[in-house]
Amino acid sequence: MKTYDAIVIGAGQAGGPLAKKLASAGKKTVLIEKRFYGGTCVNDGCTPTKTMVASAKAAYMAAKSADLGVAVEGFSVNMPQIKKRKDEIVLKSRNGGLRAAEKTPNLEVLFGEATFTSDKTVEVNLNDGGKETLQADLIFLNPGALPTIPDIEGLHDIKYLDSTTILDLDYVPDHLLVLGGNYIGLEFGQMFRRFGSKVTILEKSPRIVGHEDEDIAAEMQTILEAESIIIHTNAQATKFRKKDNGKIAATVIVDGQEQEINCSHVLVAIGRTPQTAALNLQKAGIKTDDHGYIQVSDKLETTTTGIYALGDAKGGPAFTHISYNDYTIVYRNLIENKNLNIYDRPVPYCMFTDPQLGRIGISETEAKAQNLNYKVAKLPMAHVARAIETGDTRGFMKAIVDAKTKEILGVAVLGPEGGEIMTVLQMAMEGGITYDRIRYCVFAHPLYSESLNNLFMTLED
Repeated sequence: MKTYDAIVIGAGQAGGPLAKKLASAGKKTVLIEKRFYGGTCVNDGCTPTKTMVASAKAAYMAAKSADLGVAVEGFSVNMPQIKKRKDEIVLKSRNGGLRAAEKTPNLEVLFGEATFTSDKTVEVNLNDGGKETLQADLIFLNPGALPTIPDIEGLHDIKYLDSTTILDLDYVPDHLLVLGGNYIGLEFGQMFRRFGSKVTILEKSPRIVGHEDEDIAAEMQTILEAESIIIHTNAQATKFRKKDNGKIAATVIVDGQEQEINCSHVLVAIGRTPQTAALNLQKAGIKTDDHGYIQVSDKLETTTTGIYALGDAKGGPAFTHISYNDYTIVYRNLIENKNLNIYDRPVPYCMFTDPQLGRIGISETEAKAQNLNYKVAKLPMAHVARAIETGDTRGFMKAIVDAKTKEILGVAVLGPEGGEIMTVLQMAMEGGITYDRIRYCVFAHPLYSESLNNLFMTLED
């Protein structure tokens, strides 16, 4: 048995940085990863998908450039080259992170699957054979999550895709049927439509991006349908079967009516499931909820003293930046004697459809449910000078403000560079800058953020 000061399970965007910082602080640390260094973000999430989104944007602009007076004749989509570029960027990030970890004093990196045998003991089945038993007083869990695969008749008889396997395609599917109308489904759906696929999206709820305000969802659907993406809400697949011609027949129910959709590929994008089952958490006295998410305190400690959970497997917002912030909270509390908790932080996010949807704070729906005294500022991107000049006026800016204090409570920007514009207002929220001050701020012209002046001029004091 090997003894360490700290064991970190999972080399994702919390585990990797945390292991290096603990080791640099003088703690003998071991980092265990069963697959690839970098976790979902680097290997299956942010890095590869946003790389491919950039390629899809280039295809879209080539098709639309004639509107700007630049005709691009006969362009083509080279999927093998798109995949090659994506793979190169992923490998550079993955291998760079691994090299940095391996060079860190006091840090050992093991590749294998970890499982608890007691509250302070972990057994690792090494990928290259053999087992090791490790012990530490401090253990940190960052196992991440995997795509959720529903129990639908015939699904396992077809070669369905998920958010990981779709990244390996080096060709354009003829007709992609997407199960799920939220982040993953919409980003991939729009991406492959721009590459040349016919795309149909099924969303079980009454609207896509169902956790957003109705006007956001409606505008998003309008934007996607303008690119000839077919969207069915109140819809779900009930059966799949392979046809003699190699195609897939999907039986679906839309608004209570059964129909059949013939497609070439199916992408399952209905959510993600925490990778906690193999850890044998009960051996360590660690409790999970009914969905397998690890229960944590406001300082990310599990139900077992000295064991912490970070990232997607603890539930809550499943974003890379939240996982990374989990690491900084745990590290600063344990090593720097801070008193930080996860409830005091902002939770910004951005959906990388084109245009982007940047969000921070509460929505109008939430403000209404909380009976707040609020106002709504809204500005179509068609009234934003920069959007007009660049030829893309899709979407709008929206802010929820406190009618009395003039504080900004929440922001949604569905438009070009929506995430960047949202971040300007997040900084204002962090600094307590009220909307009446932003209304008369001097911004450089003609930036997108300059129109925050006009956004708040829509409000009457």
